[in-house]
Amino acid sequence: MSRKPELKGRPELKGRAARLTHLLPTGRAQAARTPFVLLVVTLLGGGLIGLLVLNSALSEGAFQLDDLQRETKNLTDEEQALQRDIDAYSAPDALQRRARELGMVPGGDPAFLGPDGKVKGVPGAAPTPSSSTPGR
Repeated sequence: MSRKPELKGRPELKGRAARLTHLLPTGRAQAARTPFVLLVVTLLGGGLIGLLVLNSALSEGAFQLDDLQRETKNLTDEEQALQRDIDAYSAPDALQRRARELGMVPGGDPAFLGPDGKVKGVPGAAPTPSSSTPGR
């Protein structure tokens, strides 16, 4: 008896159908599918982990950007306050008051030198400080 044993769950085929059964996958096809499924699951898992890492890095960068913007605003406010102080100290009336506190007096009439070396105008002496000058 040269009959082939029946495959489990398949009836015995004859002729052309029997020759084509050699081309159909057998139990090994299920085993070959398992590595593919594991590869797909691994790639999906790796992709999700990569997205999580990327999202965390972007969030960290956003927090750093927020901190730097806050620091920039504070430094800009401080710069503006210092500029206001400089403007207040360099105002003419503030300069005059500070000069009087230091004992300085306004100068007399000035004289100017021309490009040819001649003196134009008559120089005058500065007035002497009076005893009622504040700061003395």
